[in-house]
Amino acid sequence: YYKNITEEGLYGYFNEVVQRVADARLKIYLYHIPPVAIVGITPRLVERLLRAYPDAIAGMKDSSGDWNNTKIFLDAFAEIARPGPRRFDVFVGSESFLLANMRNGGAGTISATANVNPAAIYELFTVASAVSAGVDLKPQQDRLNLVREVFSNTKFPSMIAALKQTISIYAKDPEWARVRPPLLALTVREAKLLAAELKAVGFAMNRMGDTDQELRK
Repeated sequence: YYKNITEEGLYGYFNEVVQRVADARLKIYLYHIPPVAIVGITPRLVERLLRAYPDAIAGMKDSSGDWNNTKIFLDAFAEIARPGPRRFDVFVGSESFLLANMRNGGAGTISATANVNPAAIYELFTVASAVSAGVDLKPQQDRLNLVREVFSNTKFPSMIAALKQTISIYAKDPEWARVRPPLLALTVREAKLLAAELKAVGFAMNRMGDTDQELRK
């Protein structure tokens, strides 16, 4: 709710959370999403929190949409942004940056579109985790980007509405298209446009039935 919060204020907040929970099992993932929260997470804040609570501060999700920002965190905490007894996980908020994140020591992605495209995202994550940097995985990343771009299309009221409409199409269940206010559901025209764009990029949802006839409408 509060904006223009100082780093000292944010540190005080997280400090109080850790102190009041007072449990060694606590693991906190910081959420950097300035387009929504306005208040952001800085490298200096992460550094201070890790110094004070190395076991409680487990990682962060960067939903800034700016790869350069993510890279700053990866570079700043490179020594601990990798598997080990003390780890700081850096997740990207969009699978469009998944390969770059993995190649630079990141932990993966926490993405809204993983709700409808989990298999393809997981496939790239698994391969990128297992093979050397010399293997060309750009084609797989490019395919993920195409799907992501469909859902990010400003022709639709929101990404959430487009995601829910997609499940509605593939599950053949109109109830999935409903969204709660203040979000708006896709219009009939927008739903047809979404279906056409998904078909154009070869998108499919596993185990959701044969929807080819539905997408041809």
